[in-house]
Amino acid sequence: MSLKIEGVTKRFGVHTAVDQLSIVIPEREIFGFLGANGAGKTTTFRMILGLLNPSDGVITWNDKKISYETSDQIGYLPEERGLYPKLKVKEQLIYLGRLKGMSKHEVLVEMNHWLERFKVPEYANKKVEELSKGNQQKIQFIAAVIHKPKLLILDEPFSGLDPVNVELLKKAVVELKDAGTSIVFASHRMEHVEELCQHLCIMHKGKPIVHGSLREIKRSFGKKNVFVQGDFDMSFLEEVPGVTKYKKISEGAELQINNEDVAQVIFQELQNKGFVRKFALEEPSLNDIFIEKVGASYE
Repeated sequence: MSLKIEGVTKRFGVHTAVDQLSIVIPEREIFGFLGANGAGKTTTFRMILGLLNPSDGVITWNDKKISYETSDQIGYLPEERGLYPKLKVKEQLIYLGRLKGMSKHEVLVEMNHWLERFKVPEYANKKVEELSKGNQQKIQFIAAVIHKPKLLILDEPFSGLDPVNVELLKKAVVELKDAGTSIVFASHRMEHVEELCQHLCIMHKGKPIVHGSLREIKRSFGKKNVFVQGDFDMSFLEEVPGVTKYKKISEGAELQINNEDVAQVIFQELQNKGFVRKFALEEPSLNDIFIEKVGASYE
């Protein structure tokens, strides 16, 4: 049951919000969507949900167009929160669950499970407006998953959450994936995408500029990072051929290099200059790739 987006474009008058997007989102996987504000992520989600029609192209779920018949299999957590502030949490979830075809009893069973899971069982009878922003976010998440969707779309799910609650939600997302849900996950936070996703798409001005498996994207980027810790001046490393970026940090230096061979040269250059506490060669981060690809297409 994969989600296929084929040649999809969305125009609003003269503005093209999504431009020739083609991706397949595998089932039972978390697929990452990255992009600055205005990149076209939310517009893409609204087309997947059938809230907007593409100007061109086709979106299918399980080889069928998404319609009211299939919408009960989809869960959506929007970036702009949409709970009714005056309703109690329980009333809110019963209402939303009934819209998805659940009985009141089914909703209450699932609601109690999730409220316990998120360590907030006492919130069932509180009004939404009485909850903190982070706890409203938990309720919004429960609303998106209460009907056990086969496809779950999460738009910035961790925004406004403290680190403890981020971990709580991340764990829940991974368990849903393991239980068979396909998840599309948009975030500004590269480290979350790096941790959770095997495949991803970086969008910029409506176009996919990087797309594929995280492992392949990192491999094809080519460049690596070197971290050196020591108590002496390392600015001479900036001049080593193959060093593309040099950044002084409190405990040493951070460098971006063209390939692994350059690391060997740097290591030799450091000999007899002072005590090196740490020397590490690492894969490029998703952040490095994002800045380079999106920055390059700005110029």
